[in-house]
Amino acid sequence: MNIAILLSGGQGTRLGGSIPKQYMEVAGKPIIAFSLRTFEKHRQVDAIVVVAAEEWKNFIKDLVDREQIKKFAGFADAGSSRQHSILNGLRKAYEIGAADPDKVIIHDAARPNVTDAIIEACIDGLTEADGVMPALPLKDTVYMSEDGRMIQSLLNRDFLYAGQAPESFALGKYYAIQKDMTEEDLGKVRGSSEVAFRNKLKVKIVPGDEHNYKITTMTDLNKFKSEMEDK
Repeated sequence: MNIAILLSGGQGTRLGGSIPKQYMEVAGKPIIAFSLRTFEKHRQVDAIVVVAAEEWKNFIKDLVDREQIKKFAGFADAGSSRQHSILNGLRKAYEIGAADPDKVIIHDAARPNVTDAIIEACIDGLTEADGVMPALPLKDTVYMSEDGRMIQSLLNRDFLYAGQAPESFALGKYYAIQKDMTEEDLGKVRGSSEVAFRNKLKVKIVPGDEHNYKITTMTDLNKFKSEMEDK
């Protein structure tokens, strides 16, 4: 099985507004609907698990019914951090019948422009690695500053990449390194592939897509709205 875990538990505090960004409407649909449809239609995805806060589950269930998301396999509870939510999603994958040899592909509901090509690259890449992450090479010169005031060092951008989502993993290996982690350690994780890399899993990079941005700021939201108006 290839199980998609769609993370929709964030509160979107940086964007502001009365509701989390993934539930805001663009072109007549909540933002989460766009990635839901893409995973639903993808030939390699067998099941979709949505990680969400309790108060939004009925909203999502109505959306699933309305959009005819037949691969929807259930909810996992949102955790206190992104990685807590991922771990809950992994546990739900086992509950719906997944096994250690299966694959999971983890995506953010606030990243609506995911493409079939990226999903395929993430799943196919697991034939030669334990994890796969789409990434973009950095264009700007990158500096390091520990205090945010003075430059301490210059980093070589030729070797630096900006990670995107979705990220895919061999389910058994990825779950094994997290199931016994403490709440504190899970809360320190900043990226899905970070915990894999730190635990010696082999993570492959595949080409990302600049259009596959995450809606984080009002500028991002307005950009997506403009794109949808042009279609």
